[in-house]
Amino acid sequence: MKIKIFILVLALFACLPLQGGSFAADEQKLDDVLDGFEDQQNTGNELHEVMEGFEDEAQPGIETEEMNEEAILEEFEAEDQKPQPVVTEKKYLPSFLSIDGYLKLSSVSAYQAHDAAGTDTSWHGLTRLRPEIKLIVDADLSDNWQARVSGHAFYDSAYAINGRDSYTDDVLDSYEKEIELDEVYLLGSLTRDLDLKAGRQIVVWGRSDNIRITDVLNPLDLRWPGLVDIEKLRLPVTMTRLDYYLKGWSFSGIALHEVRYNKNPEFGSDFFPGAQALPGKESPDEGFSIENTQFAASLNGIFQGWDVSFYFADTYAQYGYFAPATLAPSPQFKIKHARTQMLGGAFNMAWGNWLFKTEAAYFDGFEFSNTPDKDYSRLDALAGVDYSGISDATITLELANRHYFDFDNRLEDGPDFQKEDLFEWAVRISKPYWNDTLNLIILATIFGPTGDDGGFQRFAAEYDWTDSIELTGGIVFYQSGDLRRTMGIGDNDRVFFEVQYNF
Repeated sequence: MKIKIFILVLALFACLPLQGGSFAADEQKLDDVLDGFEDQQNTGNELHEVMEGFEDEAQPGIETEEMNEEAILEEFEAEDQKPQPVVTEKKYLPSFLSIDGYLKLSSVSAYQAHDAAGTDTSWHGLTRLRPEIKLIVDADLSDNWQARVSGHAFYDSAYAINGRDSYTDDVLDSYEKEIELDEVYLLGSLTRDLDLKAGRQIVVWGRSDNIRITDVLNPLDLRWPGLVDIEKLRLPVTMTRLDYYLKGWSFSGIALHEVRYNKNPEFGSDFFPGAQALPGKESPDEGFSIENTQFAASLNGIFQGWDVSFYFADTYAQYGYFAPATLAPSPQFKIKHARTQMLGGAFNMAWGNWLFKTEAAYFDGFEFSNTPDKDYSRLDALAGVDYSGISDATITLELANRHYFDFDNRLEDGPDFQKEDLFEWAVRISKPYWNDTLNLIILATIFGPTGDDGGFQRFAAEYDWTDSIELTGGIVFYQSGDLRRTMGIGDNDRVFFEVQYNF
């Protein structure tokens, strides 16, 4: 039913009045009127010829008038040369430092009454009332070297308002408050063609804005699915990156020193798929160790009208599987993450108002709970197109499929919940209004050709109230499916609103 509603709203959105059409007609009428004036411009030449005769005649007393004007101007210039009070702007920071960031208050509500699986926690009504601050400090250390330190902090008062006893410890630990460093790095040039970037950073691979294929280096914050775009979900990872440039090509070699996983919904959240908590132990541990260093490399070429990239990554898979931590008589489990290798590429081509994109990636080394003695390979492929030829609106369609080779049917059962072929598609429409101060956005992500595996649709409006204040609001509809990420989320629809002050 929600899919049908989405298609109807999509059609209505596409039929909204286009600003460009009415203005084009008005401009044509204006051109017709102006043509008449242009034909009459020649009459002004006759008057000009008559006036030239008067200009050639000497005017009596003109030298005296000019001398008087010069004397008056000299007096004004003398006054201008008098010393003026100097107004100095107070600077509280050294010139090489700058501080940016934002203050934000976000609110989220669930309008359908429902409980989290395996708990008595009700997620009806206010689910978030969160003030947040983010600071970004940039330093220009020299002409060739810069540094950045950024971080954020928030406290969600919705849990105190609703009663903290109503929530599991896992939810309170993960959702109620957070203080964390984000990007912290040093960036500079070793030579004219060689750059170094070391520290916590975000490296974006691929061409898709909505579906991840080759974009595997940074984990995601998935605690609140569907509320924001992927670009706001990436978590920085500590790595050292060398970039070498040669004409239209660039080569990047990367060593990832920090092991970091996705932030997934916790037990007690209405987005958590199970009725009991997962084992707390993960392997390898998050953090730093020389033996767990991961590696990646990319080759990028940018040319007129098109670009191409090739990628290699040897990293830990973000989604783990159950592995025995202790044996009988009381076996316990931990979540283990397989070490996988990825070889992929991406391609973009612009043609008029069209942008065509494609990505592909071959993975090897996946492991799962139900087949502990076997690993798997997978091929992910994506094709997409952006169209921006309709009155400033942009329409994006992306289709992707993930195929496991030598698939074992046991992987379809819990806790793996995998499919031999997982089809995913995303459509996004954005259109600005009111001199680009208002932007309307529709985003739908669907699993399965007809949505049988679940998905979500987000309808949002972004409004620049002033140069510093942004307002955002909207609604998200969810559909349940057989995938681990979409199980039981059909009643989790959310209404959200936030106000953000940028400084």
